[in-house]
Amino acid sequence: MTGRKWQYGALMLIVHLATACSGQKAPPPPPAANAQEGATHAAQPAALTADTKLVVAFGDSLYAGYNLDQGKGLAPMLEHALNKDGIKVQVVNAGVSGDTSAAGLARLAFTLDGMPRKPDLILVGLGGNDMLRGLSPAETRKNLDAILTQVQQRGIPILLTGMLASPNMGPDYAAAFNPIFPELAKKHGATLYPFILDGVIGHRDLQLEDGIHPNPKGVEMIVTHLAPLTSRALGS
Repeated sequence: MTGRKWQYGALMLIVHLATACSGQKAPPPPPAANAQEGATHAAQPAALTADTKLVVAFGDSLYAGYNLDQGKGLAPMLEHALNKDGIKVQVVNAGVSGDTSAAGLARLAFTLDGMPRKPDLILVGLGGNDMLRGLSPAETRKNLDAILTQVQQRGIPILLTGMLASPNMGPDYAAAFNPIFPELAKKHGATLYPFILDGVIGHRDLQLEDGIHPNPKGVEMIVTHLAPLTSRALGS
């Protein structure tokens, strides 16, 4: 991960320098939804058979399929990859673009209560918008801890996808933000994928024009990494 972290930091630094030199501000994250609005974004799963695993992808724009055609986001492509590997599963897209960890916490219970049954696994991917907005890492940690605690209390296994702080936030921010994900994964016994954009950041052919979000090929790269972890977390 050392090389990937450097690659990510270098690219983000270029992005911020470019926007500064052009006199334009970097575009803010999309506005977050409230709890009920966010919950209605979750795709309703089709009728589940007894042998079909139910996975909920609960996160922000990286989960929601931001600016991608239907069927090209993380949830449907992960479902396709798992089914191709012989794992009968439905992956529900419960991603909302712009969600912070606080917004995710606010809609968590509503989202899970709307599922047809208890999920066999939940993927949690929040915190990136907290970092982009410069929110306190302590608050991000508190919110994610509360999310994982609630999920754990429901008896749902967790796969946590991590994020890294942009270098323009400074070393102190990074020192407080980056350890959140591995430490909370250890605390809650969650499977950890340390950096959701590993292998995507720094590769323009895998990204949308904003230089952050993955294009369909970028999602395929993420799914290549996530599918084996998801399979193991499901006990498959």
